[in-house]
Amino acid sequence: MSQSFAKKTFKSIKGKAQKALHRSLDQHVKLAVTGLSGSGKTAFITALVKHLTTQADDKNLPFFDVMREHRHVATKVVPQEALKVPTFNYTRALNSLLPSDGMPTWPASTERINTLRLAIKYQSNAGLRGHFSPQSTLYLDIIDYPGEWLLDLPMLEQSYAQWCEQQYPLLTQPSRVNTSSDFLMAVEQLDLNAPVDENALAHIAQLYQSMLVGLKKDTKLAMLQPGRMLMPGGLQGAPLLLFFPVSGEVNSDDVVAGSNLAHLIKRFNAYIKEVVKPFYNEHFRHFDRQIVLVDVLSALNEGHETLQEQSSVINQLLAHFNYGESGFFKRLFKPNIDKILFAANKSDHISAKHHKDLALLLDSLVHEQSNHLKFDGVKIETMAMSSITATQPRQITDKGQTLDCIYGKPLNEPDWLTYLPQPPSRMLNKNEWPAQGFEFLSFSPMPSPDKQLKHIRLDHVMQYLLGDKLT
Repeated sequence: MSQSFAKKTFKSIKGKAQKALHRSLDQHVKLAVTGLSGSGKTAFITALVKHLTTQADDKNLPFFDVMREHRHVATKVVPQEALKVPTFNYTRALNSLLPSDGMPTWPASTERINTLRLAIKYQSNAGLRGHFSPQSTLYLDIIDYPGEWLLDLPMLEQSYAQWCEQQYPLLTQPSRVNTSSDFLMAVEQLDLNAPVDENALAHIAQLYQSMLVGLKKDTKLAMLQPGRMLMPGGLQGAPLLLFFPVSGEVNSDDVVAGSNLAHLIKRFNAYIKEVVKPFYNEHFRHFDRQIVLVDVLSALNEGHETLQEQSSVINQLLAHFNYGESGFFKRLFKPNIDKILFAANKSDHISAKHHKDLALLLDSLVHEQSNHLKFDGVKIETMAMSSITATQPRQITDKGQTLDCIYGKPLNEPDWLTYLPQPPSRMLNKNEWPAQGFEFLSFSPMPSPDKQLKHIRLDHVMQYLLGDKLT
């Protein structure tokens, strides 16, 4: 065995041993920040980094034990291990929220995979770590990704026929039919058994992509697949993106070789193999903790069907993560998510009086999947929170009655207003849905002269997800 080969082998073994030691001592946590498009993942990550690095004290995070007990030493961003993945652009996101001049804006939506590693140095006060050193460092890995890409995970378990059976009927629903009419007409005119017509397939795929983009822009519908048609990344125009669902029963045994249908099936299978599976295998395994961010209020605005669809999609997505109890040996060899937090984000868009109602509503949306997770030994919590507050609480008196309101600047509007929203505390059936529906406003970020970000229960979130790792 050559000397250079021996050195490489030794370094490899040493690296694996160090990773195993870090896991055995709970010095490494991989956090899954999960959420559909518009749920607030980028804002959450930005706020988390800001509060741990430059706003790290017991006044900003009073319910985070390591802060309240003054054991936090310092936190900084450190080089990540995933060298092929771009680093999360924290500076750009923070500059949007805290600009040097002008009004703050929400950070731009994520268009590709990003990752970030934080090193959290703290005073150890108990356990095995305390015997090694009075100070320890927890490495926190966070992955940011387009929420649109997350929607593809359920496709891992589907054939093209099963996907069509699920997707095509959705396009005829009232919430979609106006936007999908051109696509539906084109599909009906396509002869699936005819020899492949590349131009026809490309034209219909373009109609399908335009339809998906229109639905994403105008609605909060969740089941929009494939996600790369909404956020193509480097795949724009690639043949494996030129597929779409068709009507009728698709029997793989009767497919004519070289036909339009045969090519649609081939492209669907290539998309799963070359796009969805690598995305899942490289970025959605070996997590330790998970937060699921949900924008319940926006879904309420669009009605009963949209809220039901969001609930269904979230429950489907959760089936693709590894969950279970995480003991000593599992942390070393097969880490599972042992804690999950369902967070109803943007709780500042309603008064504090109704935060509990918002949490209860979210709990009713994820109850079925939560029950399965609890059976597997996973700890579950549901919470209403805001990574970054965009409103202020206000009280007004009307006819002798004190009303708890919020005050802020609605998104894309010039004037500030005082507003009195009220969410339901559980999932309503169609008969219970108010005739006038719901109308929850979206707000622009609040200006911050002191260059500090304010939050609602972000410290509770940190304590739940990381508190036991920082003892």
